[in-house]
Amino acid sequence: MHSIAQYQDIVTNHFTALNTPNNPKGLYDPIKYILSLGGKRLRPVLTLMATEIFDVDYKKGLSAATAIEVFHNFSLIHDDIMDDAPLRRGKETVHEKWNLNTGILSGDAMLILAYQYFEEYEPAIFQKLAKLFSKTALEVCEGQQYDVDFETRDDVTVPEYLKMIEYKTAVLVGAAMKMGAIVAETSEENANLIYDFGINLGIAFQLQDDYLDAFGDPKTFGKQIGGDIIENKKTYLYLKAIEFSTHENKEMLMHLFSIQPSDNTDKISSVKSIFNESGASKATQDAILKYTHMAFETLSKIEISEEKKAVLKAFGEKLMSRNV
Repeated sequence: MHSIAQYQDIVTNHFTALNTPNNPKGLYDPIKYILSLGGKRLRPVLTLMATEIFDVDYKKGLSAATAIEVFHNFSLIHDDIMDDAPLRRGKETVHEKWNLNTGILSGDAMLILAYQYFEEYEPAIFQKLAKLFSKTALEVCEGQQYDVDFETRDDVTVPEYLKMIEYKTAVLVGAAMKMGAIVAETSEENANLIYDFGINLGIAFQLQDDYLDAFGDPKTFGKQIGGDIIENKKTYLYLKAIEFSTHENKEMLMHLFSIQPSDNTDKISSVKSIFNESGASKATQDAILKYTHMAFETLSKIEISEEKKAVLKAFGEKLMSRNV
């Protein structure tokens, strides 16, 4: 096993050297751009970790890890278009740097490229990877649609929201880990358990992302602070604030999430105050801990050494304390 930092270096070096087509430049330059922005590289790191967790050299998992990261970045390009987001990882989003049509087409190409990386595996493994990938990709799209639908609804429930983030975010984390298990050819039970570990970790990760969107440091977070508030997204913070707030604050919050002012500074400040006063901020932090610990409980059932379980637990703890 390597350390988390070593896996991150391996992934960074791999993507720096990744051979992407050059022409037409209008198609491939945006792909190279979004992949060069780096980011947390959470998913490919998890694929490599999972491969070695089950006693196979991480190099065998590189193609699957590449597919996961290319797909993830494809989804980010299209998400940014749908959200009209100006920044991604502290830099211009693809559709801002180029244009809308380029963002759509380059994103489409990335989806196809992602599938091509599975072709490097023998047929039996390829079939399992492709089947998991297709299921996951559809779920990500379903999660994105739920997210869009929630923007115009005022009756979203916490269970609905948790299902949305499971599909939009967590299934890709779970798939990243299960792909490592598939490549390593471990037992089906182990592969399913590490998938469940990834699902719970992914939910905790997205809840943390929601929290940082409102309360993160703009210098480290890399995205526009308050972006979810500007877009009137019914996040866990919002839903808990609605549940816990006084009647007056609930009415105020619902009003703030029905408007689109030209200057969002006051809106963001007012919403964050309600999140804190209502206890929604603490409830969100408690939920992050809950799902992280659920992920840790799954570890006890996986047939790997205690040393390897400790590596996965350390990774989860690091995610829980992140500020980016």
